[in-house]
Amino acid sequence: MPLRGAVRRNLVDEVIEQIEDLITGGEWPLEHRIPSEPELVELLGVGRNTVREAVRALVHSGMLQARQGDGTYVRSRSGVGAALARVARHHREILDVYEVRASLERDAARMAAMRGTPDDLALLRAALADRDRAQSTRPEEHEAFVEADLRFHRQVVAASHNSALIDLYAHLTDGLRETLRAVVDSPLPDAVRHQAPEHASIVAAIEAGDPEAAERAAALCLHRAVAALQNLRPDRPGARIKEIRHE
Repeated sequence: MPLRGAVRRNLVDEVIEQIEDLITGGEWPLEHRIPSEPELVELLGVGRNTVREAVRALVHSGMLQARQGDGTYVRSRSGVGAALARVARHHREILDVYEVRASLERDAARMAAMRGTPDDLALLRAALADRDRAQSTRPEEHEAFVEADLRFHRQVVAASHNSALIDLYAHLTDGLRETLRAVVDSPLPDAVRHQAPEHASIVAAIEAGDPEAAERAAALCLHRAVAALQNLRPDRPGARIKEIRHE
């Protein structure tokens, strides 16, 4: 989608909206270096101050990152994802992000069990197999496991066939990635870090068309991760874990 001249009265909002569209639409992917300020001025037909204010607002939201002497880069696909990623970078808030995940993924698993197609199941099995292959105890290979785990959970959400949930989960990807890294990099037993049987149970319940079992399996998976993280943070109020119900 090419940039177009800004014509609305609030030019800053117009520029922000166009840049957000390019990012969320995938034309400016993560780590893409956006055009320089003079280039944006020429492309948009607006003044330097307008471009500068719009870019500054997107940097503040976390969607863009200004790198001294190297330009401005895409950092997140959405303001929501960037906000969640900022929260997740603080260890004390990772449990809060997991509680958000629990709410979304319980519903996603339930709907996937009710609406999943044979094609969805094939993709889920493939994602689970990729996740199993990516398991490793070597820290240098943790990132590959994080991405495989994230792809698996995105596939569960996709199988829900709920467009609003799919879109919301996509916008939270960056924040979810941070929480997954926190768990994988924590000093946890491999059984807790990888949770292979728990993830297999999610697929089995979806395949069986059992929404209650799928919801329980998804909740239990997240519950165990939260419990393990709470054990690493004894100052965290224990009551919080009760918010993630798995019964």
